[in-house]
Amino acid sequence: MASIKRALISVSDKTGVVDLAKGLEALGAEILSTGGTAKALRDAGVKVTDVAAYTGSPEILDGRVKTLHPKIHGGLLGRRSVPAHVDQMKQHNIGPIDVVVVNLYPFEATISKPHCPFDEAIENIDIGGPSMLRSAAKNHEDVFVVVDPADYPRVLEAAKSTGDTGPLRRELAMKVFQHTGRYDSLIAGYLEKQIHGATAKFPKILSLQYELAETLRYGENPHQQGAFYRELHSQEPSVSRGKILHGKAMSYNNFLDANSALELAKEYDETAVAIIKHNNPCGVALGATPVEAYVKARETDPVSAFGGVIAFNRPVDLAAAKEITSTFVEVVIAPGFTDDALAELKRKKDLRLLDVGPLVKVTQEGYDLKKLVGGLIIQDRDLGVLTDLRSLSVPTVRKPTDEEYAACAFAWKVCKHVKSNAIIYAKPGQTVGIGAGQMSRVDSVKLAAMKAQMPIKGCVMASDAFFPFRDGIDAAAQAGITAVIQPGGSIRDAEIVKAVDEHGMTMILTGMRHFRH
Repeated sequence: MASIKRALISVSDKTGVVDLAKGLEALGAEILSTGGTAKALRDAGVKVTDVAAYTGSPEILDGRVKTLHPKIHGGLLGRRSVPAHVDQMKQHNIGPIDVVVVNLYPFEATISKPHCPFDEAIENIDIGGPSMLRSAAKNHEDVFVVVDPADYPRVLEAAKSTGDTGPLRRELAMKVFQHTGRYDSLIAGYLEKQIHGATAKFPKILSLQYELAETLRYGENPHQQGAFYRELHSQEPSVSRGKILHGKAMSYNNFLDANSALELAKEYDETAVAIIKHNNPCGVALGATPVEAYVKARETDPVSAFGGVIAFNRPVDLAAAKEITSTFVEVVIAPGFTDDALAELKRKKDLRLLDVGPLVKVTQEGYDLKKLVGGLIIQDRDLGVLTDLRSLSVPTVRKPTDEEYAACAFAWKVCKHVKSNAIIYAKPGQTVGIGAGQMSRVDSVKLAAMKAQMPIKGCVMASDAFFPFRDGIDAAAQAGITAVIQPGGSIRDAEIVKAVDEHGMTMILTGMRHFRH
């Protein structure tokens, strides 16, 4: 059994700490503690020695100095296997501390409060806690150092064990430096914003903190390794926070497509379904019910929808489930499944079912990141929306009808999620043709017409960026498009407006571009 003579416990999060202290006390450990932790342990019947009594030095400077003392850090850093260390510890009356249990002042929670005063933030920067953690982690060969309450049972078991505790000690030390590294980056980021204000949106040193959620079978291709990391403390409903209810493990490409599908379905307040293939929509629709929305979305391009990834913004019911199982589908993402729908879908043993929970209106601002060789480019998430199309500029002679406004509003939201150059043909609540990822805009216009499985005449066209030449307008008119929604901003805008007027079409200018590379 590992010899546990003394444990120091000082925690902000007191989850499970009483049971841990009682377990250590039962092993014969003296319990050292401070402040609120000491009180909580005493109230629970644990015998506690105050750190101030142990060191012979009172807490000073409003509690800023409590554990910064040689009897504490000597007890943590002294190596039991080095005779000179042992002799010096005896010479200075320093006893070994064999377990350190510390989690830090709640700096992140403090600065997350609206209008947090600067002084309050500064006082929630922990000094003694990280110092003890780092000392104990450096000497993990002799000290169990615990920062995560989830590890308390493992430490108690190891303390009773006669086996090799080295691997656990190293793992706990690793978690300490991960924890303190993130803590320091939060403080640095906060101070940078205080100094530079809004100009600190992009910090001089970018520290990213994600936890490994899953090692994937491979990446985009079988010769590439892959892994899925989850952003710490994200609260936005998302694929990353979803629960897999059935089917094979998600692949790298499944995660990409599932994320794209859900984010598109979330654009709509009405019941909506998005079908994604190779990270592009191949069908999007609204409906009175989930099954109606799904069938309409699938009608856009049934061939591409085969083997696709489907996202609903409403729970999946039995009627929708039966339509899904009538063909081959890779993944279904939804904010829930009825029991009978789940039973129906589980008949397909390889079909992945992902429950993302209620789609509450929580939108977390943050970065989109793309890796370059030797670097990284980042930007704000594209959260741009148009709330009232009727307030936008219509430079053409003819003004849109109510039906054209409705179709344009629907198509514009789809367009945001299609790879550039992006062209959407749509009628109200349903895509008709999608031209994605072409190198010239006119080719995307022609591709949308080629992909259309339904009549185009009377549909609208959405474009993610301006038309550099009138050829895209001419091709759309020839296909039967009656209205266009696009950002505008080309040096040839007057020529484009003239072309739209010549064809008796109408056009809405958004002033907002939605490139998606």
